[in-house]
Amino acid sequence: MVIFLGWAARTLTKMEDHTATGIGARPAPVLRQYVNSYVGFDLRGFPTGVHCGPPGRALTAVISLSDPLEVAAGVDDGSPVTRFGSVAGGLMCRSVAIHHDGRQQGVRVSLTPLGARAIYGMPAAELAHRLVPLDELLGALAVELVDRLRTATTWAARFTALDELLLRAVGRGACDDHVRWARPEVAEAWRRLVAARGCVQVGAVAAELGWSRRYLTERFRGEVGLSPKTFARVLRFEHAHELAAAQDPLPWGDVATVSGYADQAHLVRDWREFTGRSPTAWRRSEVLLGAG
Repeated sequence: MVIFLGWAARTLTKMEDHTATGIGARPAPVLRQYVNSYVGFDLRGFPTGVHCGPPGRALTAVISLSDPLEVAAGVDDGSPVTRFGSVAGGLMCRSVAIHHDGRQQGVRVSLTPLGARAIYGMPAAELAHRLVPLDELLGALAVELVDRLRTATTWAARFTALDELLLRAVGRGACDDHVRWARPEVAEAWRRLVAARGCVQVGAVAAELGWSRRYLTERFRGEVGLSPKTFARVLRFEHAHELAAAQDPLPWGDVATVSGYADQAHLVRDWREFTGRSPTAWRRSEVLLGAG
């Protein structure tokens, strides 16, 4: 789940009617096997609407620094809207709907599957397809984290607080066996799928690991929450979404080719499945495209 469009570094977008500021940071080195990135965002003056938060390779936690997030677990499918001051999500194979009133400030933390074990004390599979209040996973530590982030006056101070509190969360279970992949073969399959952005045959990966495809699928799903085939599709879609959300996007046919789809029709089918909308309907309705 990607709650908001990301920034690779720091960006500032100014239009006649809105501004979007984002700043990204890497976590402390000791955290990097568990946490991919931090992104702080400040969005102002956007039209009220619904942001389609697409699925991706990371487990996401978002802490609002302004009003609570209003999130539904699906787009245009009748899913109920829930308010979260801070929320954690597992890997998903559909987009979430973030109802947006034109202003939002917060911090997004992107975790690896191993980060779920290290920080939340559970395999990523237990969070798959779910949105959970962060305090249900971290207890008092989440309360302290939210307070530190909201009282800090700079992004640097907020990222420092994230390092300190997440290191403490990891430290609580550092002597337990849960802070490791269930099987190294699953970790290797994960790395290969991510490196190829989903453009790899699952059967070939299984054979190289010395497993059957069925056994890899069972083990992978039990750790991550998605089958390797579904995760590969999510990775391919994630790449296509990055290309389509760029400020100067490629034509849809080129997006399909670059991200590994057989053709544009194949891209359209997956786009509908993962967002609930066709690519053109998504582009027409996405309220935060100007933010990234």
